[in-house]
Amino acid sequence: METLTQYQLQPLHVLMLSILVLYFGFYLNRKIRFLGEYYIPPAVTGGIICSAIIAVIYGTADLEVTFDLQIRDLLLLVFFSTVGLSAKLRTLQAGGKALIILVIVAAIFLVFQNTTGVLLAKMFGAHPGYGLMAGSISFAGGHGTAIAWGGEAEKAGLTGASEIGIAFATFGLIAGGLLGGPVARWLIQSNALESGASEMARTAGAGAKADHDGAGDLFNILTAILVLAVCVGLGDSVNRFLFAKGVLLPGFLTSMFVGIIITNLSEPLRFKIQPATIEKFGEVALNIFLAMSLMSMKLWTLATAVGPILLILMAQMLVVTFVVVFIVFRVMGRDYDASVISAGFVGLGLGATPVAIANMDAVTSRFGPSPKAFLVVPLVGAFFIDILNALVIKFFVGFMAF
Repeated sequence: METLTQYQLQPLHVLMLSILVLYFGFYLNRKIRFLGEYYIPPAVTGGIICSAIIAVIYGTADLEVTFDLQIRDLLLLVFFSTVGLSAKLRTLQAGGKALIILVIVAAIFLVFQNTTGVLLAKMFGAHPGYGLMAGSISFAGGHGTAIAWGGEAEKAGLTGASEIGIAFATFGLIAGGLLGGPVARWLIQSNALESGASEMARTAGAGAKADHDGAGDLFNILTAILVLAVCVGLGDSVNRFLFAKGVLLPGFLTSMFVGIIITNLSEPLRFKIQPATIEKFGEVALNIFLAMSLMSMKLWTLATAVGPILLILMAQMLVVTFVVVFIVFRVMGRDYDASVISAGFVGLGLGATPVAIANMDAVTSRFGPSPKAFLVVPLVGAFFIDILNALVIKFFVGFMAF
């Protein structure tokens, strides 16, 4: 039996590879008509192929390539800082009603997702607790929630719950990036929606065009770097303080809140932040983060249970598609903004907030801006869905020995 060799890519090497993966994703999206027409994010295209190549290397050369993901974790904080810096209070007020409605829909969806998982677990003759791992714990919750609840499930006697949760979260990340664009495309075409259909989108688009004139100015770039550094650094300090007080919040959430405070104080303090420059930093951080996340997946760990995983994944994809088409799109107004929000909701339901943003970015880069979507979906994904998910999971746990 040959000894497995491990080789770890250091942070700068991971960064370089992730950019090459993005280049490859852009190239494939241009060359393969399906990928471009259905708005598959380049990071998803390139990242999946890269992880598949690494899996082949693992299986044929007994070499495991691992990644030091320190830069990826920093990019997540930078990205959510840009989300906060884009959230003016007047815009938040404009999206208030839509935010409340989407939170309610998200709660309904989480119930559907867990019900589907539990029913499938019973169909396979498994403990219903595994059904929760095949529900919102892994899909809407992502890897972090899957690991946390998987540990608790294993303590309760559900062997391999953590590995199962990670497997579902990984496949969900892929599915969320592949499904969001096609769903949005179908909604736009079947409802004859025009690009930038809403007045809010047209107004923002006009303003964005003017802003981009100075987006690459050195002063604006340096200002953006300084502000983002403050968001990340101060957000980390706030997070540490809250942790010491027993309040546990994800680091990206505090960075986003610092960004919201800074951007809304900038006007009265006459401190100019160039929105277009911040937007570019956010776009770069998001795409590299997503490329790193997907290219570092250990696909070989999923091979043994790929059959049941794919069956459950298909069922959950049908559930999120049903909810998006018949609920999300309709209650959000059946307009262009609603179609972009729908693409984002697919990412939230199956993957994670960055996947949701990547889906929306892929759609809006083709059809025009949707400020409403980029305001509402990140707020739901960054804060509300985790709280809702915890409540829904505990509700289901109350009905089973878990």
